[in-house]
This record gives sequence, structure tokens and C-alpha cells, in this order.
Amino acid sequence: MSTEVIFYGWNRSVPGREQTSAQHFQEYLGYLAELQQNGAIDSFEVILLSPHGGDLNGFFLIRGDNDQLNTLQASDEYQTHVTRGGFHLQGSGAIRGVTGAGVADWMNRWGAHIPG
Repeated sequence: MSTEVIFYGWNRSVPGREQTSAQHFQEYLGYLAELQQNGAIDSFEVILLSPHGGDLNGFFLIRGDNDQLNTLQASDEYQTHVTRGGFHLQGSGAIRGVTGAGVADWMNRWGAHIPG
């Protein structure tokens, strides 16, 4: 299982653009499912958060190895989806991260620089 992830999160739909958001959500699900089926990514999850007063209400967690995720982020289709999301989602954005065994690697690297 890969340890690299893309975290693509959002707050909520821009008022008046909810239908666009709902349609794009379904298109993006299909896009990610096709990427997974073709082996371009390892997997993905969708997480929707219950109302809590914060500014993160959902996210996609996309898993793959470093090369898969680099290729994905460089693709025109991915960039188009991210750009489209910016027009109808408040606070949308993507960031790279790690999970699983990757967390221990990052923490060991971080811990090696703690004075003392």
C-alpha cells in the first residue's frame, strides 16, 4: 500500500453554484474511479464531514506512489478539475501528504532535528 496522498478539501459550494458543485462532484468521482481502475492511482476515499462550524466540510484522499501522484497533478485533466472546483467551491485546495508507514518516516526525519 502506498503512503503518498493528495488531500483535496473544500468548505462549501459558492452560493448559487450548488447544482454545478453537485454535477462536478459526480464527474470527479467518475474520473477518480477510472484512474483507479487503470492503475494511475492506488485508491481514493471521499469524506464528508458533519456540520461543525468550521471551514472544512469534505475532502478526497487520493492514494498513490510518488510517481503516480506527480503524474496526476501534472495532467491537464486533473488541473482542469481543480480549476473548475475553484469556481464553485469555497476554500478548495489540494496538498500532498503521507499516511501509514510514511508518517513514521516523516516523524523520524523531524525528530532527528530536535535539539537536545
